[in-house]
Amino acid sequence: MSPRAGLDESSVILAAVELAEKKGTENVTMATLARKLGVKTPSLYNHIASLKSLQNKMAIHALRHLYADVSEAASGKSGDESVASIARAYVNFARQKPGLYQSTLQAPDVNDLEYQKAGSSLVDLILEKMSYLELDEDQALHMVRGLRSILHGFASLEQLGGFGLPLKVNTTLDVIIQTYLTGIKTQKAHNKKNEGDLPGRI
Repeated sequence: MSPRAGLDESSVILAAVELAEKKGTENVTMATLARKLGVKTPSLYNHIASLKSLQNKMAIHALRHLYADVSEAASGKSGDESVASIARAYVNFARQKPGLYQSTLQAPDVNDLEYQKAGSSLVDLILEKMSYLELDEDQALHMVRGLRSILHGFASLEQLGGFGLPLKVNTTLDVIIQTYLTGIKTQKAHNKKNEGDLPGRI
């Protein structure tokens, strides 16, 4: 079967993302995507090798968009405000583009170089903005992982309507991030004090 005119890998991925925004990633299949594009399912295999490959390409597309939003929000900022800006941008991305956000969470092919690059770009940006905390490499990576866990949990609860109290959720997010950063600084100061108390230190 010959490829449909005007249909290519990019247009297939964009259509899949649109479908995810409307129906959720769990409803993006080769069959539903083919119906959306007005083609027979076998036609898609001229452009995408498999559903797994499609999900991987959607994840890459989504991570690039998330990086762009986070990078723009943090541009020109430093210190605690840069981390807070990253947090707000991450949560806003999940709010405004829920299907695209879900795509970042699909089980990827971790050996795919494009996926690795897209994921690493986001991690490297956050590491750069957190460098003022002067953490060692492992500590910094743990903190990035912790930040992502906080933000994903917050975004997921919000999407499920889990914040029922009459309080501004953006204020809650700011409080959480400030507490997180204060915790890092407090732990670092505590560790430094303990090092200074070691016998034989002058």
